[in-house]
Amino acid sequence: MSSHEEQTDDINSAETDEKQSPDESVEASADEIVEGTVEEIKEVTVESLQAELEQAAEQALKFKDVALRAEAEMQNVQRRAIKDLEKAHKFGSEKLIQNLLPVIDSLEKAVESAETAADEAANKAVVEGVGLCLKMLTDLLGKEGVKMLDPMGEPFDPNHHQAMSMIENPDVEPNSVVAVIQKGYTLNERLVRPAMVMVSKAVSPPTGE
Repeated sequence: MSSHEEQTDDINSAETDEKQSPDESVEASADEIVEGTVEEIKEVTVESLQAELEQAAEQALKFKDVALRAEAEMQNVQRRAIKDLEKAHKFGSEKLIQNLLPVIDSLEKAVESAETAADEAANKAVVEGVGLCLKMLTDLLGKEGVKMLDPMGEPFDPNHHQAMSMIENPDVEPNSVVAVIQKGYTLNERLVRPAMVMVSKAVSPPTGE
């Protein structure tokens, strides 16, 4: 082959290379665009998923708070129901006790009357019988949580005593119970009936003439 032909082949080869270069460049650009688009899609997808995840977490917290509040309210309702039930068991017999108290009062008066009767021998059996009945009744009420209030000689307590009158008495401290007209009663520390009492007061100083 002549040198002229070799030069011609080199020129044709160079032209071929120059013609192929633009195509390869276009292919490279397309690949970059595709890769960039995929990355953007990935980024958008991750961001959207993260936002949805955060929203779901917020809703879960709200539902958890609602559930905790509902549970707390249910516990409060249960506690109130238990307290009401305990109170009903504890004080359910209050009305019955109020109706029994006059019976006790009558028995006490009967014992007092028999003790002061002229014929002690004749009334001794009556006194013992009535006294026994009274003791049995008070013991029964004591088992039900009933406590007698007999505040003779104690300081006057307006929470448990009802003053019927004030009496001057120099032998005791002022505002002391000097007589119990009617005994009081409590049921499990709750006042059922106050004790009716007479209360001492200080002796008034003599007035000058």
